[in-house]
Amino acid sequence: MSTADLTAARTFTVSDDDTARAVGSGSLEVLGSPRLLAWCEAVTCDAIAATLADGQTSVGTRMSLEHTAPSKVGAEVVVTAAASYVDGRLVRFSVSARMNGKLVGSGEVTRVVVDAEKFMSRL
Repeated sequence: MSTADLTAARTFTVSDDDTARAVGSGSLEVLGSPRLLAWCEAVTCDAIAATLADGQTSVGTRMSLEHTAPSKVGAEVVVTAAASYVDGRLVRFSVSARMNGKLVGSGEVTRVVVDAEKFMSRL
């Protein structure tokens, strides 16, 4: 697995369910930071999916996000992820979110590839 193979992008439209008020992270009707983080994680899942063998999945282990600009309901936010570091089962992604080209947020998401059955058996 190389960093060049691990990229993805997806466009999300901010809905009422995505607002800070709806997700409990504030009182305003703008994109909530927890939802933006979830979108960033989802795109890293997209980026790593094609490299997973049968029975494997990836789990998020570390997230860092700076949410720098508001996005209103109805806005389209493009989230991108690109691997910046790979060490065996560990993959670190740089993530960014843009609305009309303007940076809305950026950060890093670390995922680890695991055997799904073995992982769940530890619960």
